[in-house]
Amino acid sequence: MPIKNFIHRVMRPSALTALGVAALTMTELALAQDIRVAHVYDKTGPLEAYAKQTQTGLLMGLEFATGGTMTVAGHKITVIERDTQGKPDVAKSQLAAAYADDKADIAVGPTSSGVALAMLPVAEEYRKLLLVEPAVADAITGDKWNRYIFRTGRNSSQDAISNGVALDKEGVSIAILAQDYAFGRDGAKAFREAVTKAKVVHEEFLPTATTDFTAGAQRLFDALKDKPGRKVIFIIWAGSGNPFKIVDLNPQRFGIELASGGNILPAMAAYKNLPGMEGATYYYYGIPKNPVNTWLVTEHEKRFKSPPDFFTAGGMSAGIALVEALKKTAGSVDTEKLITTMEGMSFETPKGRMTFRREDHQAMQSMYHFRIKVDPALAWGVPELIREIKPEEMTIPVRNRR
Repeated sequence: MPIKNFIHRVMRPSALTALGVAALTMTELALAQDIRVAHVYDKTGPLEAYAKQTQTGLLMGLEFATGGTMTVAGHKITVIERDTQGKPDVAKSQLAAAYADDKADIAVGPTSSGVALAMLPVAEEYRKLLLVEPAVADAITGDKWNRYIFRTGRNSSQDAISNGVALDKEGVSIAILAQDYAFGRDGAKAFREAVTKAKVVHEEFLPTATTDFTAGAQRLFDALKDKPGRKVIFIIWAGSGNPFKIVDLNPQRFGIELASGGNILPAMAAYKNLPGMEGATYYYYGIPKNPVNTWLVTEHEKRFKSPPDFFTAGGMSAGIALVEALKKTAGSVDTEKLITTMEGMSFETPKGRMTFRREDHQAMQSMYHFRIKVDPALAWGVPELIREIKPEEMTIPVRNRR
């Protein structure tokens, strides 16, 4: 029997129809397959307040970028949460479980820089993306980086260079007060490098759980009190503890002032005692003027009866970046396609346009030079915009070894 006739006899119309239906069903299933995003973050621990904001922002970013459908190219986005507890060893196992057990296609997080550094090799091992938000240390997109790491959060150099705009002037002596872990150490290093006119005369690193700043403050005062000209203690701090308590020790008697970058609204309650203080911030809800931020502020106030905070904007930026990348890949979660797509990709955020730098996948973004003013109607010191510092105005070092 000729082969052609055999095929026609064996593949009867009913069989062909069944195969066609099966093929169609398989196609529909493929199209309907969820895109699984794991948010592996410091849900409990000292940075819990930051983490909660990031989670809220991530979900709002996914909602905004998908027009409320939570789908891309027919694929539903499912968000899985895993808690690092703010512990590097736990974070490593949680990220591995997200990739292996939860079948996560992409991961977002974490909050702590030390935790993030522990997670980076896991992404490389599983060859899946980790979008870092909001951990800050330069090393994340620097010497500890690998090609599976992208970051929407700002890095220490962006913090340092933008704060240098306010403080880096001739005749200024600066002492740094920072936490003794990756965020504080990298922040201090980046700030030293960014300062070219002012002089850094002392660095004081204290444990992250410090509550009594008296001894550290005295060393800072001793380093500055006899210096001529303007004298500043620059504070790099996150999470628990309130280093601004040192204002109660009356540094003013030595002509010493305090300065810092932006922070979450509860932390900026301390700024009400520092009217006129200048610094630079990553985000404050009243500063950026663009449609994305307008949506975020309006929706957040409607849903939560409060304005969005520092890390809410970061979480939203991460969510938008993921959706924009997935739109460009037509919903494909193939890691190599995503890397190719995201390198050099620009996207709109509550801060305006961000762009992932090709060399290290760090998001280039604006920062905001501010001066604190006091508004009796608000519980925090208000960072009043002096000017936007645009990405092209900041020479952010490439620190990785690609």
